[in-house]
Amino acid sequence: MTTIQQFNELHASQELLFIGNAWDLLSALTLENAGFKAIGTTSWGIANSLGYADGELIEFNRHLAIIKTIAENLNIPVSADIEAGYGSDTKTIVENVLRTADVGVAGINIEDSLKKRKGLRTINEHCNLLTQLRTALDHHGYKDFYINARTDTYFHEEQPFLETLNRAKAYVESGASGIFVPGLTDHQEIRELTLTVDVPINLMSLPGLTNCTILKELGVKRFSFGNALSDKIIAYLTKHARQLMDAQDTSCLYEE
Repeated sequence: MTTIQQFNELHASQELLFIGNAWDLLSALTLENAGFKAIGTTSWGIANSLGYADGELIEFNRHLAIIKTIAENLNIPVSADIEAGYGSDTKTIVENVLRTADVGVAGINIEDSLKKRKGLRTINEHCNLLTQLRTALDHHGYKDFYINARTDTYFHEEQPFLETLNRAKAYVESGASGIFVPGLTDHQEIRELTLTVDVPINLMSLPGLTNCTILKELGVKRFSFGNALSDKIIAYLTKHARQLMDAQDTSCLYEE
């Protein structure tokens, strides 16, 4: 069974797929050893680890090299967060997705947010991109490669739910394997979305949206925590670095 097939089967399981989000090889191996069945990279975490903010500020080659290192060293499927595709035109984005598939990942997250200006791609623009991505992947031997189409409606729209439904349905018709809706937390809206859209729905952890059992009952098939773990690690590191400097004493490093 290929990694792509394995990843698709995880989404088809009766169990919710709880994905661990990694930002370097150490975090990825740690999550794999903890028992996670798949890893998703976090662009936010990768950017922070290199001293950048999120938002495609890193050169794509540099970002891809980290994704490649993770994918080559894990025995579980890896999905790559490539934000909006690291390109200002469809041709470049398609090339970047093919290069990402070439390093051994089983899928991608690709979002409809614009990077050079505020707002979202139009539905037609993003559907055209998804169609071209699916066609290119199929033609290059990556049949069933998992395209997790992320929509950022909850970060840009005042009344996002109807727009989310419209976009989700259109993205599925254009070749998306799953729909990712960060920012969605309302249980009634989650239930309606999972009942209406006929592909796996991926949600992201937020305060008040944390429990896999509850999400499974609402019909969610995939749950991730994005940059929350990397933020926690950075906060821990910052706290203890300051403690070391202020106390001029290393005893805190040996406390349980």
